[in-house]
Amino acid sequence: MAEHEQELYWRRQAIRLRLKGWRPSEILTRIPRTRTWLYKWWQRFNELGWQGLLDQSHRPAHLPQAYDQQAHTVVLKLRRALEQRQIGLVGPRALQQEIRDHALLQRVPSVSTIKRWLHSAGITQQTIEQQTDSYYPQPAQPAQAVWYACDWIARYLEGGAKVFVFHSVDLETRALSQTIRSDKTVASVRAHLLCTWQRLGLPDRLHLDNDAAFTGGERTKRRLGAIVRLCLYLGIEVVFLPPGEPKRNGVVERINGLWAQQFWERNHFRTFSQVLKRQAVFVDWYAHRYKPECLEGLTPAEAQQCVRRIRLSERQVDKLPAKLPLTAGRVHFVRRVAADGTISFLGERWAVSRRLAQEYIWATVITHSQRLELFHQHSAQSKWQRIKTYEYALSETVYRLRPEFKR
Repeated sequence: MAEHEQELYWRRQAIRLRLKGWRPSEILTRIPRTRTWLYKWWQRFNELGWQGLLDQSHRPAHLPQAYDQQAHTVVLKLRRALEQRQIGLVGPRALQQEIRDHALLQRVPSVSTIKRWLHSAGITQQTIEQQTDSYYPQPAQPAQAVWYACDWIARYLEGGAKVFVFHSVDLETRALSQTIRSDKTVASVRAHLLCTWQRLGLPDRLHLDNDAAFTGGERTKRRLGAIVRLCLYLGIEVVFLPPGEPKRNGVVERINGLWAQQFWERNHFRTFSQVLKRQAVFVDWYAHRYKPECLEGLTPAEAQQCVRRIRLSERQVDKLPAKLPLTAGRVHFVRRVAADGTISFLGERWAVSRRLAQEYIWATVITHSQRLELFHQHSAQSKWQRIKTYEYALSETVYRLRPEFKR
């Protein structure tokens, strides 16, 4: 029984006993609450009846500081405009800064207000911390499978310029590839990934968040962006993790924090070139001196020597098409089912089931069969179930995976 349901149960039980003539001292031997609590709900019952036992909103009836509809509209339009830019953040703080820079509103909404408006409009989802815990399913990793995770972190130079640091990590060996760029465009993401796959090897699966540079954006339905196409072309399955839940990409998120604490906060940089000159210091320390607990005393460099990885060659990079076709493969979206029983990704909403509200599912797009399959696992002990299948028509030809990239 959920906590709020348990509380409502005790309130009703206490009132029923009071109506039967029980004294407060007798009731409190049965109900694990205080005398003040009992008097409060007895008074509420006398005023409002059984309906009065339900939780009531704490929102004041009159809100003198409430924002008008114009402010709400400005924030939503601005969010959509930022999503179309090739570079830049789209979160509440970025929206605040844009409003200040361009004097779009007389009073700038708070971060919590902007979050609430975006969530109400269906643009964002609540973070995991705001919701009840649900089992988070994770498919078993085959013995020879190679899984990577990728993310980025941004910091400002003393002069105000921005630095973007991309990290990709081998989830088995914790081997790290780092690229530092002055922007977060698709071209920068592509360059980082190609460098990673030449240095560390090609993964079978890559975990990413839902940044537009990774997904290709939400504006056009079923638009598989350049990074997704690159992965499919090289035989890599992409997994887009639940929006607003950075802990689902915890390994690379911790590396971001490690870099920030052990490198960035201990140095002072005025120019981008200064950061590049010092980049090797952190990379070398991480590879040869850092010992993650999961490696049982090994450094990432030592763990990497114990495995075999198929590396992308310079020749293969040079032969990549300028415009990548859509290749046969799978793209996964891990989503938490909304209260109305739906999930959304790539600009579309899909019906799942109301009974699975707040549960996690895996939505898998199979490009070569143009099919969408939804999977759910109730617990670690239960089997995976395919709960729904949809047609997923694509508006272009899907090509076979090249033999050299089959693994």
